[in-house]
This record gives sequence, C-alpha cells and structure tokens, in this order.
Amino acid sequence: MAEHVRKPDWLKIRLGGSERFSETKSVVEKHGLHTICSSGKCPNMGECWSRGTATFMIGGDICTRSCKFCNTLTGRPLPLNRKEPEQVAESIRLMGLKHAVITSVDRDDLPDQGAGHWVRTIATVKAANPGTTLEVLIPDFQGRLDLVDLVIDAAPEVISHNMETVRRLTPLIRSAARYDRSLAVLAHIAERGVRAKTGIMVGLGEEEGEIYALMDDVLKAGVSILTIGQYLQPSRKSVPVSGYISPAQFETYRRIALEKGFSKVESGPLVRSSYHAEKYL
Repeated sequence: MAEHVRKPDWLKIRLGGSERFSETKSVVEKHGLHTICSSGKCPNMGECWSRGTATFMIGGDICTRSCKFCNTLTGRPLPLNRKEPEQVAESIRLMGLKHAVITSVDRDDLPDQGAGHWVRTIATVKAANPGTTLEVLIPDFQGRLDLVDLVIDAAPEVISHNMETVRRLTPLIRSAARYDRSLAVLAHIAERGVRAKTGIMVGLGEEEGEIYALMDDVLKAGVSILTIGQYLQPSRKSVPVSGYISPAQFETYRRIALEKGFSKVESGPLVRSSYHAEKYL
C-alpha cells in the first residue's frame, strides 16, 4: 500500500458549529456517553450532530480488537457500565430522535461477547422511546449465531454488520474478523426476517471487480442496504490510504449496486455506516 496519497481538494469535511450541534454535544457529554462519531473521527459528525442525530457506542470505548483501519482504543476493556442502557435511552429521549443508531466495541473478553448488554440496551431504549425506530450495528460475536439471535429477538428494526472491505484485504486490515464469518452473520440476520445492512470502505487498495464481487456475496446473503465510503486514515498508526475514489466512481458504484438489486444504497466520499440511516425507514 502507498505510504501517502495527497487528499484531493473536493474531499471537504463540514465542521460543527450550529446551535443544534452544541445541544447534541452537550447531551452526549452530560451523560458520559461514547459515540463512534467522535472516537472514529467520523467526517460527518458536524452534519449529523447539527441535525440532532448521533451513533451511540456501547460496551465502553476500549475494543479487544486492533483493526488497522480503526481509531477506537485497543486494550483490556473496563467492566460494563450497567447504567449505560438507561443513559443511552435518556439521551435519545432528550434528543427527540425518531431513528437511533447504536454500535459497540468488540468485547471478546466477555463470555457472551457483550450480547446481553446489547439486549438490555435495546429493551431499555424501546421502553423509554416507543416511537423511535432502532438500527444496531453489531460485531460478529465470533460467529456465534446464538448470540446474534439474542439481538434479533430484541427486535431492532435494522441490524447491520459491516464487511468493511473486500475478501482479499480482510485479513490485512481486520484483526480477528473473517470475510465468510461476516457473511454468515448477515445471512442469519436476513433469514430471521430482519432488514440486513452492511457497509464497506474503498481506497484501501481494492480493485473495482472485487467491489462488485462483494456486492454479489452480500446480496446472496440477503443484505438489502449497502453503504460505500472513502477510507480516511484516522491516525498515523492506521493503514495509509491507497487512493482517493472520485465522486463519479462512487456514483458508478451506487448505480451498479441498485441495478444488482439492493433496495437502498449510500455511496460517496464521506458516507459512513450510519450516514442518513433515518432514510431507510
């Protein structure tokens, strides 16, 4: 992979600064919440927080995995915060969200990989916010479908699990996840009748044909919603960007994905997993 590729002029990030951005930031900080918006250095944080939306990250802010694309802290996580489900639920209520997104760090240190905490969080959020639809972006739970079933039975409207990249690059940038394991998780979600979603990054050295092969793989698994975004190196320790994909190419990916059969596709340089998630419902 290339050591450094100059960021193009058209790749601009909108910074926060609106009153709604400040209100959202205040709610997140007041309740001591972790968001993937800030820990992942999401380029859309300004836009989303200005709309009063945020993607909450549960299970703490320390991940047991060390994927080379991710900026989340890696190490030995702290014990689960048992008040976290109530804190997330109350924050969603205060923000007045019609659609909320929740993700988590990987908790391979726990016997259930954090699935029980997921269930408690979903149940608490739904009880406190009966009019809010919910999307969850889950880890692979080491391929244990019985743990995936616990999340499915909690009845979120959308369940997402990210493929992140093409088959060839998966072992190079994902520390523990496996391409076929992720496909199996997505297939199980779809087989249970839940709307399945996945997301990938480009600019990691993949070839165009590999992107289309991945589309075919996840479509076969039953995925109906796909997001495609530009990988942006979040820190010096992360894998460098191999190349910046043009807006025209992103539009080509979007068009071909829709032609292949996806019901919803978000494809663009600054697109991330939860970008415009509220549109899907």
